[in-house]
Parts: sequence; structure tokens; C-alpha cells
Amino acid sequence: MVSLERPIKFEDVDAANIVFFARFLNYAHEAMERFFAPLEGGYAGLILQRRIGLPAVRVEADYAAPVRYGETLRIETSVVRIGRRSATLRYRMVRTHDGVLAAELRHTVVTTDLVQLASVPMPEDVRALLSAHLEIEQAPAGAGQRV
Repeated sequence: MVSLERPIKFEDVDAANIVFFARFLNYAHEAMERFFAPLEGGYAGLILQRRIGLPAVRVEADYAAPVRYGETLRIETSVVRIGRRSATLRYRMVRTHDGVLAAELRHTVVTTDLVQLASVPMPEDVRALLSAHLEIEQAPAGAGQRV
């Protein structure tokens, strides 16, 4: 898991003084850029020099608690699935002052050649980084046991 702390700015909130729902997608992208920072050249190098993009093909969001101006979110990024050309990241957004889960997003991306605008097999360094943060699925208690 890779963690990023993100203060909530005045521009992030709506008239009710809570984060506008669409801003959580921006936060997820900020966290994704942080997640890929260990690659040579970081996320910018992947996009600008290598011309490999990670466009979203699916995003799911669950909102659990409001977040207000002046608060801080801890965004915990992990990987829930890795395919040949795609991966799904999970972003858990937790209010730092009380540890309450505010939102959880799942974001499926496809490795794409930005010149051809076509999906390509995932580069090995990208796969290795994703694999290093892959969530281990826990089997339910008693699963696989004979009675």
C-alpha cells in the first residue's frame, strides 16, 4: 500500500462545505501519480518520455462519510487485480483526524501506447510495482477445510 496525505482546500468543497463528489476522482489520480513515483522518471516519465498511458476504463465509488474544508484525507492506494494489459487500483480515503473511511474507489486502467492510442502489454517495471502492492485475498474462515 502507498499512502498520500491530502489537505482539503476551499476549492474542493461545495455550498454545503463538504467535498464535492467528483473531486474524489481527482484525489485518486493524485494518489495514482504518487503510486507510480518509484518508476524511473515517475508517472510523468511514463507518460511523457515512454509514451505509455494508464487511461481509466472503469471507476466505481462508494461514499461513506463527509469530508470538510480544512480536514485532511489519507489516501491508501493498493492493487486488487492485475491482468495482461490492465489493473485495478483501490483507493481508501480516510479522514486523518478520526480514522473514519470517507470514500473508497476502484479504478481500472489499461496500459496504452499514447502514440498509437491502443492497448499494449503491461511493461515489466509497471507490473512489478503493481505486484508489490497487490492485496492478498483472505479466504473466509473454514474455507478449504474438510469437515
